[in-house]
Amino acid sequence: MNELLAVKMRPKKLDEVIGQEHLIGDGKVITNLVKNKKLFSMILYGKPGIGKTSIANAIVNELGVKYRMLNAVVNNKKEIETVVNEAKMYNGMVLIMDEIHRMNKDKQDLLLPVLESGIITLIGMTTANPYHSINPAIRSRCQLFELKELSHDDIVKAIEMACKSEYLPDIKIDDDAKEYIANVAKNDLRYAYNLLEVAYYSTDDFHITVDRLINVSNKPNIYHDKDQDGYYDLLSAFQKSIRGSDVHASLYYLGRLIIGGELDSICRRMAVIVYEDIGLANPAMGPRVMAAIDSALMLGLPEARIPLAEVVIEMALSPKSNSAEASIDRALNIIETMDTGNVPSHLKNPSPDYKYPHNYKNSYVKQQYLPDKIMNVKIYQPRDNKNELIYKDIMNKLEK
Repeated sequence: MNELLAVKMRPKKLDEVIGQEHLIGDGKVITNLVKNKKLFSMILYGKPGIGKTSIANAIVNELGVKYRMLNAVVNNKKEIETVVNEAKMYNGMVLIMDEIHRMNKDKQDLLLPVLESGIITLIGMTTANPYHSINPAIRSRCQLFELKELSHDDIVKAIEMACKSEYLPDIKIDDDAKEYIANVAKNDLRYAYNLLEVAYYSTDDFHITVDRLINVSNKPNIYHDKDQDGYYDLLSAFQKSIRGSDVHASLYYLGRLIIGGELDSICRRMAVIVYEDIGLANPAMGPRVMAAIDSALMLGLPEARIPLAEVVIEMALSPKSNSAEASIDRALNIIETMDTGNVPSHLKNPSPDYKYPHNYKNSYVKQQYLPDKIMNVKIYQPRDNKNELIYKDIMNKLEK
C-alpha cells in the first residue's frame, strides 16, 4: 500500500519540524545535541500529531546512526532482544520506542542494563505524562522533553508545505479551506494531513473547498483518550469551570465530554462537584443533581444532554462552598496527627451520666462530646454565604 501523506511529509531534518521552537532551533537543546553529535536517552511526550515521531526520525537521520523503531504494545520481548543483540554487534544503536508508557515489566527489565551501559540509546514517545505512567527506573535514565501543542498557524503552514510538495500534484485549495482544516484538526498535524489527503483524492478536479471538506469530515477532531491525560484534562476543566461559576465554559466542557460519549464519567464528576464545590451554600442542589444524573442514565445519549445541561447551568450559577470538604479534611488531619484521647466516659454505652437530648427543651442539652484533649477544637468553619450564615447563628447560640 502507498504511504500516507503524513508519513511522506515526515521531516528528514530538524529544521523541517513544524513547531516545538522551545526544543528546536538556534541554541535550543535538541538542535545542539545533534549539532554536537551527542545523543542521550530521552522521552518525548505530548498529545498525538504534534511531532514526536517526526523529531525522533529527524534526530537519527541527521546523526546518521543505526536505529530501530518498535512499539511497546505491538512488539514482544523477543523482538526487543533482537534489537539489543544487534546493538551489541554494532557497539551501540538507537531504539525509538512508541507508546513507551505501555511497556511491561519483562521488557523494562531487558532494557534497563543496556540503557545503563549505553549499548542502547532510547528515544521513547508517549501521549501520557511520564511522571505518572513510566517506570521510575526507565525515567531516571532519560531526559524528558515535553512537546507543546501546535498553533493554528503551525497547521496552516504545514498544509501549505504539503500543497507545494510533489505528493499532491495539481492540487488547488481555497484559503478558507486551509483555515477549516486547521480549525477541525485541533493542533493534530497528522489529522490535518489525513483530512487534506482524503479530500484531495475524493475530488475529480483536485480542487479542495470548505464544502468538500465538510463532506469528508464535518466533525472536529476532539482528542481525549480515557486512559491518558487529555481525558482527565477535560474532566478537570469541567469541574473548575463550574467551581469558577463560568456557565459558558461549563457547558463547553460538558459538550466536549458528551461528544466523547463519556456519560458515566460526566455523572460521576457532577456527583463530586455538587458536594465538593457547592455543598452547604446550596444543599438543595445535591438531590437536584442526583435526579438529573438518574434521568441522564435512564435516557442515554443524545437525550441525556438535556437534563445534564439544565443542571450544569444551575451548578455553575449556584453559590459555592467547600466547607464540608474542608471540615472533614480538618477532622481527618486532627485524628492522624494528634493524640486526641478517648471517647468521654458519659458517651460510652451504657452510661448513667449521659444526658438524652430529647428529654430536654428543644431536644438540646449542653454536654461535652469531643474527647478531653480536643474539647475546644472548632472543626466546622462556616463560609459567609446565606445558608451557612444561618448555621453559624445556630452554632453561636448553642455554644453560649
